[in-house]
Amino acid sequence: MPKNSKAVKRELDDDVTESVRDLLSNEDTCDDSFKKSSLIVGGGSDAEDDAARPAWNSKLQYILAQVGFSVGLGNVWRFPYLCQKNGGGAYLVPYLILLIVIGIPLFFLELSVGQRIRRGSIGVWNYISPRLGGIGFASCVVCFFVALYYNVIIGWSLFYFSQSFQQPLPWHECPLVKNKTTTYVVPECEKSSATTYYWYREALNISDSISESGGLNWRMTICLLAAWSMVCLAMIKGIQSSGKVMYFSSLFPYVVLICFLVRALLLKGSVDGIRHMFTPKLEIMLEAKVWREAATQVFFALGLGFGGVIAFSSYNKRDNNCHFDAVLVSFINFFTSVLATLVVFAVLGFKANIMNGKCVALNTKKIVGLLGNEISRDLIPHHINFSATVSAEDYQKMTVLIRGVMEKDYQLLGLGSCSIEEELNKAVQGTGLAFIAFTEAMTHFPASPFWSVMFFLMLVNLGLGSMFGTIEGIITPLVDTFKVRKEFLTVGVCLLAFFIGLLFVQRSGNYWVAMFDDYSATLPLLIVVILENVAVAWVYGTDKFFEDLKDMLGFTPFRFYYYMWKYVTPLLLILLLGSSVIQLGMTPPSYSAWIKDLASEKSLSYTPWGLAVCISLVVMAIMPVPVVFFLRYFNIIDENAGVVSTISYKKGCIIQEIARPEEEDDASLIHAKSPSPMPGNSIYRKQKGGVPDSTPNGRYGIGYLMADMPDMPESDL
Repeated sequence: MPKNSKAVKRELDDDVTESVRDLLSNEDTCDDSFKKSSLIVGGGSDAEDDAARPAWNSKLQYILAQVGFSVGLGNVWRFPYLCQKNGGGAYLVPYLILLIVIGIPLFFLELSVGQRIRRGSIGVWNYISPRLGGIGFASCVVCFFVALYYNVIIGWSLFYFSQSFQQPLPWHECPLVKNKTTTYVVPECEKSSATTYYWYREALNISDSISESGGLNWRMTICLLAAWSMVCLAMIKGIQSSGKVMYFSSLFPYVVLICFLVRALLLKGSVDGIRHMFTPKLEIMLEAKVWREAATQVFFALGLGFGGVIAFSSYNKRDNNCHFDAVLVSFINFFTSVLATLVVFAVLGFKANIMNGKCVALNTKKIVGLLGNEISRDLIPHHINFSATVSAEDYQKMTVLIRGVMEKDYQLLGLGSCSIEEELNKAVQGTGLAFIAFTEAMTHFPASPFWSVMFFLMLVNLGLGSMFGTIEGIITPLVDTFKVRKEFLTVGVCLLAFFIGLLFVQRSGNYWVAMFDDYSATLPLLIVVILENVAVAWVYGTDKFFEDLKDMLGFTPFRFYYYMWKYVTPLLLILLLGSSVIQLGMTPPSYSAWIKDLASEKSLSYTPWGLAVCISLVVMAIMPVPVVFFLRYFNIIDENAGVVSTISYKKGCIIQEIARPEEEDDASLIHAKSPSPMPGNSIYRKQKGGVPDSTPNGRYGIGYLMADMPDMPESDL
């Protein structure tokens, strides 16, 4: 070795050390430049967005978003009504069975495809089968229709919320009209009730039919603007902004429901309501109508077919256990419905007790007036003292004795039965429950303004949680498909929806809400979910889908899902669709109108133009499915259009992969295999202001582009 060999070696070691130090010091710079770069596929013709796909901050935030979307107003004002109408506690049996057979499998299916393909509803169904790409567009149309009227209900809740800061509440009693000589109660209110009058006349100022628009209700217009402003501000940054709101909007309703339940249980008569609610009527369980209504409620309670479930799950990590999520959210939804039912009937039991007391007092006065004439004093039990308050039990004893003696003439006396059971059997749902029955009950609560504020704030939060999922079902697919700025699209959708929504804040607006609720979603969503099920189970293949789930989850799902997806669920959905069509055919389209002169509701048939609108809503919602199918089938639009590439999101970077060639079409959907580049297409990273730096095989050699490595953890990328 030469004399200076040690010096040379030392210099070489220093050079190596310095090179390694430089490499390590430049690592962050390279990473920053990579983040600023855009990936170009196919000769640099299509530049992708610089921003990476957002992700949930935590699993809790994601679960709250799914719970907030699925748990909505229907859990509070639809489920209790169906439970009472269809056999009380016995109704829970068919509901639970159908939740397991229809609800959870379909919910799991939507979560799975959204989580792996990481696109909104349009991209997901385009990927699975381009000819069925219209399913995603149909979901967006239905979401838009539902958002139009659903936010009007939030506006109504905001109005009542704003009016609740008064003592007494403004719907506490009927208003008085004063003239020069006398003071009298408003006739419309006297014929109905204070809460009914306030709802129809003060809040809605409703017209007598859908044909009489009556102009805009300005107070409701302002409330609608406030509702859309809240939705827009919460959604403008996507899940990055709405996710934070979910902590309050999803949890607050549970706080209110528990507070209401505790308070209601301390009131007289609440136990009567709960007992009436859960007294099973087993014979009703065997009726087909009960099972059909239970299936419909399961279907809509989970938000299936809207695209919101797919959109939310598309922001998840690839290895997230979506099966656990599906079961958890489904049962949270169910137990929320049961909790809401307990609250509703505890409060209605208290209200029934109050109304029954008024009935007893009124009819006791009638009996006192008839004593000695039509009614003999000997028929009155000796222990009853008319100078004190007569109890409901004593009144029932009197009427039984009087009816037994005066069988033929009893009806002529005009005495009411005054039964708590009859009062509880007056089933109400929807706006009738929230804005009439429940508000009337709250007027009898101690500190009624506080409870009114809490109740309507709860309705606003329930509505907003569902609205976030509904709007996400519109925004996410459009952003993924057309690459528009999410902020601009969100503001545009909200503005458009507000101006169209002015239709619902006319004086006839309540009738339009009922029309859209009845016809814009039910049939189209059933068709959409049937096609979703068929697309995965029969077009893509259940066996292949199971392999994909095993690769994604790390375990094979229960074989139960195989048979549900392939045979049972599609068959039950088709039966449900058929029964819904038959029901619509047997019951001509009609709506419930409030007639001012009668001070009561009356069922009216839709005019010819009203029928045309009903039919148009169904046709417009489902039209994208056949249109896209025929455009693809006759090659008017290339079947590869819209599915040119899939997107993989790794540690905040967008990596685009070339579409699989025809011979690889049967490749697994969920497997994270990356196809080799198409001949002649180079894949390179274009630096800002720099020259594209490509490698001979179209990949980087420095380890940044590693989407083709199926088992590489995200943290390693």
